[in-house]
Amino acid sequence: MKKTVLVTGILGQDGPYLAKLLLENDYKVFGLVRRYSNPNFSNLEYLGLMNKIEFVEGDLTDESSLINIVKNTRPEEIYNLAAQSFVGGSWDQAKLTTEVNAVGVLFLLNTIKFFSPITRFYQASTSEMFGLGNTNGFQDENTPFHPRSPYGVSKVYAYWMTVNFRESFGLFTCNGILFNHE
Repeated sequence: MKKTVLVTGILGQDGPYLAKLLLENDYKVFGLVRRYSNPNFSNLEYLGLMNKIEFVEGDLTDESSLINIVKNTRPEEIYNLAAQSFVGGSWDQAKLTTEVNAVGVLFLLNTIKFFSPITRFYQASTSEMFGLGNTNGFQDENTPFHPRSPYGVSKVYAYWMTVNFRESFGLFTCNGILFNHE
């Protein structure tokens, strides 16, 4: 039986490549597409994945949509790659950045806790959480966070909520701290 996975940010920089890897490993992939948006499927089309992924409409800022998606798809794993990710724009859209990147993660974690506690959760974190931390150029999991933008602050919140849901409720939740990459 195929494992079922939900990927948020399926249309972003990393989502299509993660979907490709999961499909190659015989997963059934559901991709969350934001409601009321004008989605760009070009990366998925380029990789030939359009007819291999089931798309579900929802919004990280709408907890009830996430609950319905998890109840209907029953994912064994959730990869949260979605974010308002323009660092500079996070100053102009601080509220939206916080709602998507911080509160949206809380909504996902609560959905898992209450409706699918066996689901494994991966949170895509960012080097922007370090900000001015450790100026010698090397950072690791022990480097203190010192974010310098609403984007970085929102991702620190998501990081620590992911840790706290693991430690407080015994859920399988983990972070990956990503640096700039192509």
